[in-house]
Amino acid sequence: MRKAILRAAMIAATFAAGYTAHAEGITDGTVRIGVLTDMAGVFSDLGGAGAVTAAQMAIDDYVAKEKPPFKIELVSADHQNKPDIATGIARQWYDTGGVDLITDVINSGVALAVSNVAESKSRMLIVTGSGSTRLTNEQCSPYTISYTWDTYSFANGQARIVKSLGLDTWYFVAVDYALGKSLVTEASDAVTRSGGKVVGTVYHPISTTDLSSFLLQAQGSKAKVIGFANAGADLLNSIKAAKDFNITPGQAIVPLVGTITEVHALGAAATQGMFLVEPFYWNLDDLSRQWSKRFFEKFGKMPNFVSRHELSEGSAGGEDRRCGRSDEATQVDADQRHVRAQWQDPLRRQDGP
Repeated sequence: MRKAILRAAMIAATFAAGYTAHAEGITDGTVRIGVLTDMAGVFSDLGGAGAVTAAQMAIDDYVAKEKPPFKIELVSADHQNKPDIATGIARQWYDTGGVDLITDVINSGVALAVSNVAESKSRMLIVTGSGSTRLTNEQCSPYTISYTWDTYSFANGQARIVKSLGLDTWYFVAVDYALGKSLVTEASDAVTRSGGKVVGTVYHPISTTDLSSFLLQAQGSKAKVIGFANAGADLLNSIKAAKDFNITPGQAIVPLVGTITEVHALGAAATQGMFLVEPFYWNLDDLSRQWSKRFFEKFGKMPNFVSRHELSEGSAGGEDRRCGRSDEATQVDADQRHVRAQWQDPLRRQDGP
């Protein structure tokens, strides 16, 4: 899973890159990108300052290469994992802040709420941090692009791999909000389709620090697999608690949205035996190492898949320099969907996701 830092970057260039030859279509001669992220909470290691860094990298790369006849500005804000705060910021940005595009919105509840605002304002939102399938199903919007990942792809990938190893009974420990519920639904369907069985699920509050009762229930289920349907600090605490209760020798731990970020944070001893599915790895080949080194020099950490997708979206937008006509949301959305349908990410494995 490639995660955390370049999601905003992809957006920055995605939006801006289409307009080199058409500066007259840009309102006030400036494209503004807003990175709305979690700066200090449970998802800050996956997004936060890293997302802002990635967005700025994409802008800088685009400006240096294309020298557009308009300005590109980046603004950022902390949504504090509260949908009401996020929607308030989004409205202010769209209405009076001159922001043309919002990105990141890590936290599925936040993403769903901001998507409603974007649709009501007929403005663009590119979701790079959140994975609820509601964004592309019942709450699908012509003004929202769900780009980086979703719970369907992750849950199905994990379920197939784990089942192939003979591990066919699952118990889920899930965060009690949109992300956890979406993960449990998708993973349960995938487990059942593969011939496995879900023996139980328990939900915990977001940002909880005491997971003992939830882990003891999972341990008592005797399921061969304990699936963690959470992310960020909640996932870190879940893995730590599993080691404290000595769960891993008898039951496999499967983080449904685990990344290299958690492995680095906890160390090899605590994460030994875990199963991860991640669509980007910084040390995969020369191209991934080259880009990741640049990111490390800026941020002090290696990127995960969210980070990489920030740049990916920005680069896709860069391919669309000839399409840009204006910063009107409907036209931008059509241009960018056309570009992404034809563009190939040079760091994406052609035999992978």
